[in-house]
Amino acid sequence: MDISISVAMCTFNGGRFLGAQLASIAAQDRPPDELVVCDDGSSDGSVEIVRKFAREAAFPTRLVVNDRNLGSTRNFEKAISLCQGSIVALADQDDVWYRHKLGRIEKAFLRSSEIISVFSDADMIDDDSQSLGARLWASFSFDRVEQVQFANGHALQVLLKHPVVTGATMAFRKECFDLLAPIPAKQIHDRWISFLLAARGKFEVIPEPLMQYRQHLGQQVGPGPRTLRERTQRARLMTASSYFEELERFHEFRNRLEKGRFNFPYAGWALNEIKRKISHLEHRARLPRTRVARIPGILWQALNGDYWRYSAGWNSIAKDLLIRR
Repeated sequence: MDISISVAMCTFNGGRFLGAQLASIAAQDRPPDELVVCDDGSSDGSVEIVRKFAREAAFPTRLVVNDRNLGSTRNFEKAISLCQGSIVALADQDDVWYRHKLGRIEKAFLRSSEIISVFSDADMIDDDSQSLGARLWASFSFDRVEQVQFANGHALQVLLKHPVVTGATMAFRKECFDLLAPIPAKQIHDRWISFLLAARGKFEVIPEPLMQYRQHLGQQVGPGPRTLRERTQRARLMTASSYFEELERFHEFRNRLEKGRFNFPYAGWALNEIKRKISHLEHRARLPRTRVARIPGILWQALNGDYWRYSAGWNSIAKDLLIRR
């Protein structure tokens, strides 16, 4: 079973790191069949870097410069739509791929036609390409238990609690894209894609790092806080509006699954779980201001298991009881 692999990359003022990422893609043991780059109006020379690369690359490289700034989600949607390969691998402009990344991804898809998406772990680096001594999955608590759930076909159970699939590590079958587009404007592209794909079919989970994931101040979206202090600081920034934004995302998941439920084998189960997830989020968003008044509602959600099924268990209980104001 032959497959073709397209790499979909989005660029926006990423010239500082772009050359290294393009070089790592060019050095793949299994080169891509094409690279599609959509630039979102860079003013730092990123376009020239890609054009020079395209002239020298051993595989077709197509550059599209947007007439107006689309933002990350819309730009990735556009880049994916232009890909012609049967597999689409997403690429950020500031990471570095290990030489065996695409080869390892190809093996996963060749192993079974039931696999519709693949994602891996990554080593984390800083602005200066120095190791942060951490792995990407650990940064957002994607532990061994949840990895096994994914591998056993229960990805939705994990994704209902928190997003764990980083777009830069993901590849999926292009044939699924019509079910994913259009991506709602307020959604983050990798979260939207991974959730709907989990309602569609199986994931291959690759626990080994296939790339270096760069964490820096210029990121639009990145991994979670790594230390207790960082987690506490983030928790203090959570407001009711944060929960309502999350509610809106899950309403959009529900609407898309209802619209195309015959194309999503796990839609029925997912819709029931989304209903409970929405109820849980509404509870957390509307907790009383005073701590004592929160206790009955928190206790009820703890006893029925929703804090463990849809949030982070004791960590979320502590946040709602002690931190939220």
